[in-house]
Amino acid sequence: MVAAAGCVWYLPAFADLRAGADRPVSRRRAAAACLSGWTTVGVVAALLLVSEAWWIPSAAAVTGAAVTLGLRVRASMRRRRESREAACQWAELREDPQPPDTEPVRTAAVAVLVGFGPAAAAVAAAAMVVVRPEHGMAGWAVVAVPTTIVALSLGVAAVSGRVLRRPRVDGSGRRR
Repeated sequence: MVAAAGCVWYLPAFADLRAGADRPVSRRRAAAACLSGWTTVGVVAALLLVSEAWWIPSAAAVTGAAVTLGLRVRASMRRRRESREAACQWAELREDPQPPDTEPVRTAAVAVLVGFGPAAAAVAAAAMVVVRPEHGMAGWAVVAVPTTIVALSLGVAAVSGRVLRRPRVDGSGRRR
């Protein structure tokens, strides 16, 4: 029953082996170790049912455990080597240091500018509605002034976002 229940481990390992070069070598070696371990469990279970001598299943268990351990150690060593290679490759890609993160500053500046525009437009519209009857202001001004304030605010926010995002360059032409 234990050998049959192990399918949750040995079936994915079998799929990794069947995938071939689509999987890293370390993963295929680990899959081979998993399959050899579960094969050992199945063989020992079968030998326990058919063999009368205790040393036959024991020898199969020791042999299978040694093979599984050897494959697993090799897979682990290969995985470590692959990790070092990947770290070196990523380090080469990150050779150019990134500029300091200006995202929080940019986000706050744009949020203030975008929030200020509609607030100023609402105040301007309210003031114009209150002042209009006394000074005879045209109706188009009630619409034009708040719209202009919002448009200017959004324009300044867009420009400030681009200015804050631009990478800084030092005297040698490299990004800082």
